[in-house]
Amino acid sequence: MRKRILSGMQPTGELHLGNYLGALANWVRLQDEYDCFFCVVDQHAITVDHNARALPGLVFDMAVSYLAAGVDPERSTVFIQSAVPEHTELAWYLATVTQHGELSRMTQFKDKSDQQGEASAALFTYPVLMAADILIYKATHVPVGEDQTQHLELARNAAQRFNGRFQKGFFPLPQGLYSNTPRIMGLDGLRKMSKSLGNHISMLEEPKPLWKKLAGAYTDPQRTTVTEPGRPEVCNVYRMHTALTDAARLPVIAEQCRSAEWGCGHCKKELEASLNTALAPIRERAKELKANRALVDQILGDGASKARKVAQQTLREVRELMGIVGPR
Repeated sequence: MRKRILSGMQPTGELHLGNYLGALANWVRLQDEYDCFFCVVDQHAITVDHNARALPGLVFDMAVSYLAAGVDPERSTVFIQSAVPEHTELAWYLATVTQHGELSRMTQFKDKSDQQGEASAALFTYPVLMAADILIYKATHVPVGEDQTQHLELARNAAQRFNGRFQKGFFPLPQGLYSNTPRIMGLDGLRKMSKSLGNHISMLEEPKPLWKKLAGAYTDPQRTTVTEPGRPEVCNVYRMHTALTDAARLPVIAEQCRSAEWGCGHCKKELEASLNTALAPIRERAKELKANRALVDQILGDGASKARKVAQQTLREVRELMGIVGPR
């Protein structure tokens, strides 16, 4: 059996370039090598204050983004987290082998609770649900960013304790898969790309607004005139080139930057071409999917059915191992 992946993102609507390069493009590549489960994690989204009326639309837009980027329902299982209720049941069982101290040390909980003021119990325990998301499919690998390392380690600890208490080797200890794509900063060059900060390029950005945003993007702070040599190694625009532009072209761009043959505007215009080459087919596919909601709903429904078959089998085994048996 092929190694298995589980990954998902919270429904924030259409994704931005950082999401695409940091996660989705990697998911698409992994489909050929792994048995992939990709979900829209709507139950994680409600651990903080949210707009209930807007949530269904955000979930739909997120699913469209997955599919438009190249996540293939013929090769991967694509579904909405809440459509597989086994996730939340397993989270309760895993909570019995998760320590309070582990949860209180989660840096993301501390950050979010500072922003929220009084944090909910759901926010405190959502790493347990994240562990359940992974372990319900007995995933062997999880594509993660560096900010998720703590949560993956908690999932491994929960699996190890469950195995030690109930059955050796029952859950695999999931390994992290870290992308080689360089971290893309926001267009302000100072913070992570984020829609809430307004420093992003949407994955579905049309050409005119894309150029308007890119034209004002932060580059090398020490290069104040065209005649001064640039430093591609510190330039976020060049960093985007390394993820989008043909590798054979990169040494030429770097050399032109250092020798001041180009101003930053020239570099941005070439990046614009690379961006449009990468994003144009995604934009077109997204338009087709948004115009055919029935197709998207069918894909998600079929994905949920496939996911539930796997999840139900895991949960039957978990209940039996924990002594939770009887008529149902």
